[in-house]
Amino acid sequence: MNYNYIQTNVDGYIFSLTLNREAKRNAFTPTMVNEIAHALAEADADDRVKVVVVRANGPVFCAGMDLKTYQDPSLDQQNPEITNRTISLGEVFDRLNKPSIAVVEGDVIAGGFLFILGCTYVLAKENLNFKLPEVNLGIFPFQVLASLVRVMPEKKALQLCLDGEPFTTSTAKEYGIVDDYLVDERLRDLIASFENKNTYALQAGMEAMKAIRGMDSKGQYDYLLTCLSKLRDKEEVKKQIADQLKKD
Repeated sequence: MNYNYIQTNVDGYIFSLTLNREAKRNAFTPTMVNEIAHALAEADADDRVKVVVVRANGPVFCAGMDLKTYQDPSLDQQNPEITNRTISLGEVFDRLNKPSIAVVEGDVIAGGFLFILGCTYVLAKENLNFKLPEVNLGIFPFQVLASLVRVMPEKKALQLCLDGEPFTTSTAKEYGIVDDYLVDERLRDLIASFENKNTYALQAGMEAMKAIRGMDSKGQYDYLLTCLSKLRDKEEVKKQIADQLKKD
């Protein structure tokens, strides 16, 4: 697949997705969102893939939504191989049922938060700037707020959206937005930790976590018991369990 705004690569069990709109600080357009949706769907459907690694070219990880293009769609460079649909970037990442790692080497602004909040792990360089400036522009980061409340208390998430001032990587780490500082060895070890994990178990766990949102406790346990039963019935899982029992 030829993409306009992203680059992708599969190397064994690793699916790499790189934002590639450096001249516009990787600000996303409707086509870019649809290309990301297409790429992540491919990663989800590929049984070889166990982890998705998200990077960005250029000094800014993502400057958020390209407001000019959203106001004037004729400025967007559509991909003839993909039919554009109206879809939220937050929803795109929520549909991914494989673990994902955001490798953040540049500033994250506005809707760019949707990339990192949508990933399972976030490793970021020290001394970056994170900023939600929407309130200063007369708008509000609605989609980001929905993602923020999954990683931090509701009150703190709202305060962050109302503030509009930049904060550093260390503060993002305190908030739970960033999991750890980006160190080559840490990233390498994290990626390698998925190599021998069962793809079906990873996917089933991700799907289950999303499905139990809003369920009462009994509903959760009933549903999760069903998930476990279905997973154990898979031939690949039976074989892995049997092999492990032989080792023990």
